[in-house]
Amino acid sequence: MTSAYQNAIKHIFIILLGLIMLYPIFWMLGSSFKPDYLIFTDQSVWPAEWTMDNYSQGWFAIRNIQFGTFFVNSFIISAICVLGSLISCSMAAYAFAKLNFPLKAFWFSLMMLTIMLPEHVKLIPQYVMFHHLDWVGTILPLTVPKWLATEAFFVFLMVQFMRGLPKELDESATVDGCGWGQIYWKIVIPLATPALISTAIFSFIWSWDDFFSQLLYLNKAESFTVPLGLRLFLDSAGESMWGALFAMSVLALLPKILLYFSFQRHFVEGIATTGIKG
Repeated sequence: MTSAYQNAIKHIFIILLGLIMLYPIFWMLGSSFKPDYLIFTDQSVWPAEWTMDNYSQGWFAIRNIQFGTFFVNSFIISAICVLGSLISCSMAAYAFAKLNFPLKAFWFSLMMLTIMLPEHVKLIPQYVMFHHLDWVGTILPLTVPKWLATEAFFVFLMVQFMRGLPKELDESATVDGCGWGQIYWKIVIPLATPALISTAIFSFIWSWDDFFSQLLYLNKAESFTVPLGLRLFLDSAGESMWGALFAMSVLALLPKILLYFSFQRHFVEGIATTGIKG
């Protein structure tokens, strides 16, 4: 068998595997255009009967609150989290990658250990702390920690990238009279753009999809985010609005898809370089 046939078979297999993995997304997209009575009786992806009512009903179905309010809340929280993660984690990564200070290896190892700490272990202490601060019911528990470099994964991601930057650049900047702050802002940050974009994409997706923390700390419908808004379509004691749920779920996927494909090249570059440089 020639290499051409082998490549063809490999590509066909990859395409089929991709279609299988994407089938739930296609089914959800098709179901968002089906009437409720056909969603679970018609298993085909292509709707036998089309309707746009699911989108209008889903947008205006939650009492007196439009679903757009949930999108605005999610965008605000995600934007604050992304900005906080970029600033705080890049500063922490720069310190670990480029500066020398006492017990540097110990503090870095301690930070890496927090990656293996289950979220459920921190749940009750964090809630008690935020309750005493009177932050429950606000977005502060969801956003303030992001400004304190609490995401060890992002710090590690950028440390790996910054360690691969030539030391000669730092030395040249020092000779020219630059301090560590100027080196960080004028040299390291511009060169670390791929790692920063990877961090921004991960931070946005994690914040946008976060359900449990938002369910725990947000208790007013006006402050609900998209995941909590989608939950309101499901009623365990009554009738669930499946068509509206799928329609709003499709809209909830669009920001993440657009963000990823807009910065795909930088995202892949950031992940690849942090994986080979240490």
